[in-house]
Amino acid sequence: MFLSVFDLFKIGIGPSSSHTMGPMTAAARFLDEVAGNDWPRPAGVKVDRLAASLHGSLAYTGIGHGSDRAVVLGLAGLTPQTVDPDQADGIASRITAEKRISPPGHPSYRFDPATDLVLDRKTPLTGHANGMAFYAYDAGDRLLLKRIYYSIGGGFVVSEEELQRMKAKGSVTTEGKKVPYPFKNAVEMLAMAGKSGLSIADMKRVNEETQMSREELDAGLDGIWSAMKGCIDRGLSQDGIMPGGLKVRRRARMLHDKLQEQWQQNRPNPLLANDWLSIYAMAVNEENAAGGRVVTAPTNGAAGTLPAVLRYWLHFHPEADQPSIRDFLLTAAAVGGIIKTNASISGAEVGCQGEVGSASAMAAAGLCAVMGGTPEQVENAAEIALEHHLGMTCDPVGGLVQVPCIERNALGAVKAVTAASLAIKGDGIHFVPLDAAIETMRQTGLDMNEKYKETSLGGLAVNVVEC
Repeated sequence: MFLSVFDLFKIGIGPSSSHTMGPMTAAARFLDEVAGNDWPRPAGVKVDRLAASLHGSLAYTGIGHGSDRAVVLGLAGLTPQTVDPDQADGIASRITAEKRISPPGHPSYRFDPATDLVLDRKTPLTGHANGMAFYAYDAGDRLLLKRIYYSIGGGFVVSEEELQRMKAKGSVTTEGKKVPYPFKNAVEMLAMAGKSGLSIADMKRVNEETQMSREELDAGLDGIWSAMKGCIDRGLSQDGIMPGGLKVRRRARMLHDKLQEQWQQNRPNPLLANDWLSIYAMAVNEENAAGGRVVTAPTNGAAGTLPAVLRYWLHFHPEADQPSIRDFLLTAAAVGGIIKTNASISGAEVGCQGEVGSASAMAAAGLCAVMGGTPEQVENAAEIALEHHLGMTCDPVGGLVQVPCIERNALGAVKAVTAASLAIKGDGIHFVPLDAAIETMRQTGLDMNEKYKETSLGGLAVNVVEC
């Protein structure tokens, strides 16, 4: 199998890869289908009105995650990569007021978000918890075209037909291309590393370079880190109340200023590394909660863990350099691809163990690799981090990616560094294989009650008074 590093790390906007980026991408795909010739279009009949419905987890927490706004922006022809977060609210408000939408390359369509965009909690779509349907009507409101899409985590979107083909092949991931090192699990990854003498990052690089040049790959990896770093920096510069109604205030800037003051006074702080890790992660997830520009790593809800660990690497390790950043990301992507192929990175499917748990495992693997870990030690680091997130539910208060998500990313980063440190001090031999932890996560997700899978119907979401 082959899942590119650029499939797992996508530059987009918050607050959610599955609930914001996914619906926006699906809406853009529907526009392409409306404009195409792959559906039976009655002679002389034109599309006059568009509509959409969100189902399952998207319906329950869609408002808090901005899913409704994402659909509006997507039908306006915007994508997570092209939309300006600072302009998004203005564009959505204008469409709501005009009750029309005019995507580039299309005529103007009737579209009133108040009636044409439905959050349907009563009718789940059977393919996945994050289902959505799009409709095109003629001037007499006769249905001309209907398409169903599923947002399967990390910003990945598939049609109903694509999802069925994936399930038939036993893997809900993109169909792989032929590559020199096609490992689909950790056992194969370690066997190929042993036979080739290459590191996990080197094997991943060779695979990627079958699709692009080395220069393109390095430029893309540098772009990912630049976006991650920019998100951290912006998060550390902002304060105030985050949107959504919970009145949760940003804390990263205030905590950063306090830590800088301690740093300058040379006060002993045995938790210094943990403090910096937490602040970096919180800065990213506060930006994500505010709808800012973030990188899925592997999702938006878990976007802070991996950048925090990578920033920690640069902050505390003098040997850190640009090539090591690329190796970190390649190693993390290799592990993330295995998790996505054999389990899930979607909170709506398996809870937060699939989001922050996966992010922590990816970050632990990346850090262990750049600290000089062998492939066996890297696999061990990923397993330790993932094992100790097993069973974690996704229970966002108010359907917002704020509580407990922001702090949860900080603790995921701390676990990742601890896991890497433990693994690199060992010899790579350990009791629980990474593949077993991944399979356990998958099984646990299947057993988990739906109210703990990004529906805000259980856990902290119902036991915390919203003020």
